[in-house]
Amino acid sequence: MNARLAVCEDSPVAISHAQPALRECVGQAVRRYLADLGDHTPDELYDLVLREVEAPLFGEVMRHYQGNQSRAAEALGINRATLRKKLKQYGLA
Repeated sequence: MNARLAVCEDSPVAISHAQPALRECVGQAVRRYLADLGDHTPDELYDLVLREVEAPLFGEVMRHYQGNQSRAAEALGINRATLRKKLKQYGLA
């Protein structure tokens, strides 16, 4: 199934005008995705979630570090070669 998880909306656990925690956004998106599937069994849900989270994570970290792969890899806690591989995988290189 080539599906996408919906983006995070306001969460009831968010305090005031603060953004909901990332884990709440992911939880909300997965709950909505599963509810939308109804009785159907999801295909490769784990891989779907990783793809949906990794791509924007790497994109935003690269943007924050102005394209500096060494600093981005350090911030992510991964090897620079791994970062390059992931950037290419997601079409961000």
